Amino acid sequence: MPGAAQLQRLPTSGIRVLIVGAGFAGLTAAIECTRKGHSVTLLENFPKVKSLGDIISFGQNAGRIFLKWPGIEEQFDAICHHSDRLKFFTWKGEHIIDQVWEEDEDFGKRFNGHRGEMHEILFNYALELGIDIKLGHKVVEYFENDDEAGVVCNSERMTADVILAADGVRSTARTIVLGYDDKAKSSGYAIYRAWMPSEALAKNPLTRDLIVHGDSHIGYLGPDIHWLGAAITATNSYSWVCTHRDDRDVNEGWQEPGDIDDACRVLEGWAPVVHAIVRATPPETLVDWKLVYRDPLPTWISPKRRIALIGDAAHPFLPTSIQGASQAMEDGVTAAVCLELSGKRHAQTALRAFEKIRYDRVRAVQRTGETTRDTWHKADFDCVLENPSLVKLKREAWILDHDAEKHAYDVYNETAKIFENETGHYDC
Repeated sequence: MPGAAQLQRLPTSGIRVLIVGAGFAGLTAAIECTRKGHSVTLLENFPKVKSLGDIISFGQNAGRIFLKWPGIEEQFDAICHHSDRLKFFTWKGEHIIDQVWEEDEDFGKRFNGHRGEMHEILFNYALELGIDIKLGHKVVEYFENDDEAGVVCNSERMTADVILAADGVRSTARTIVLGYDDKAKSSGYAIYRAWMPSEALAKNPLTRDLIVHGDSHIGYLGPDIHWLGAAITATNSYSWVCTHRDDRDVNEGWQEPGDIDDACRVLEGWAPVVHAIVRATPPETLVDWKLVYRDPLPTWISPKRRIALIGDAAHPFLPTSIQGASQAMEDGVTAAVCLELSGKRHAQTALRAFEKIRYDRVRAVQRTGETTRDTWHKADFDCVLENPSLVKLKREAWILDHDAEKHAYDVYNETAKIFENETGHYDC
């Protein structure tokens, strides 16, 4: 079976890249920077990797990135969700429509699975590549000058040519990039989410058919609520999420153990199958997660242009976009290409070009999450039953058929010229 040893790498570039955060953005940036010949050190706050989380979806635009890493496809296929459709119902249980994924197969291959399991595979892949990953390294400060950037962690100062800050919605790097402390806002919504064994569901007549016939994917839509569930046969698992109104003023990043009775109260009057799944959920697996958002940042690049925000640190997504992790991966790929084409001397120009290449695309994709949420939550269900295709997820070529690596190669030189000064050198 192919693996990390077969990954094709470019000659050494001499560029030192420090990446903060070992989520999907950070790991993608680390793997792609290694692939492009850059020297990578990856810092992660947590002292060890844990297989946490529930279902995560990667669109075809992320799938084509995975397919360039030998061995990843085979490992993902063994654990991922493989249903051929998403069945939509009203909250009362009336069937609306089946969205068949065959309709967008021309865009490529997508991957949906357990966040923690997929993350663990990528983390181990990075280790196999020899990437220097330092766990238990909490960054408390960023700094930069004209020649390099650095961090302070564990009472140690570490420097590099550039830093890619993939440290999530609570990113410490935001302060040096923006010049002020950027506070998150409540989205007005929260999510109950759970990942659990499927054995009990297979024994219940109400839910049995969702389990015993292979992978399944269902969605129930109601007034200002949507509920999604998915069965993965390979791992005997079931995952469900419920997005609902929640106006409580809580701290950013808030999540706490969920309460089964509270979730059922939110879903009062909904179809019996939904309540059967919620009631079968082991209480310790249910999470109550507050959805926060931020206004679009004016920039992702620090004043000296040595530090760039990527992934959720730069642009958190609503789950209804189904693109948050995929766009984070596109960031990592694009940054690696820009650094390759700029060379060490013009690394600051690389970060400016990275931002310009990514910024408008990311903002446009972010809006799709808002559109989908409003389509589902504010639907006129009489109209929906007359025109069922209204609730289908938009599967748009400009998002899914995008090749971030090719695009960066195609537009980098033209983009970098924007930053040339009158002497013909890049304005760094």
